[in-house]
Amino acid sequence: MRIDYSNKFLKKFAKVPLSVRKAFQTRLDIFTTNPNHPLLRNHALIGKYEGYRSINVTGDWRAIFEECDDLLSPSKYFIDIGTHSQLYR
Repeated sequence: MRIDYSNKFLKKFAKVPLSVRKAFQTRLDIFTTNPNHPLLRNHALIGKYEGYRSINVTGDWRAIFEECDDLLSPSKYFIDIGTHSQLYR
């Protein structure tokens, strides 16, 4: 599985606390081996993020991604990261 990141995600990720960056890396490791692991709480989104999915990074931090199901090279495209209140206003 290929993982890609939007520029928006990368800019925001650079500003998040170090503990959240480490937690994201840990969750990403789990995600690449089992995207539906219960710890991630991977779920579809509605509203302005309809068509996207979200995983839990920490108790309050989420990462939003899009599934790109190319038969030859399936990938996940992370578009945003933030706290629950930052993302879902």
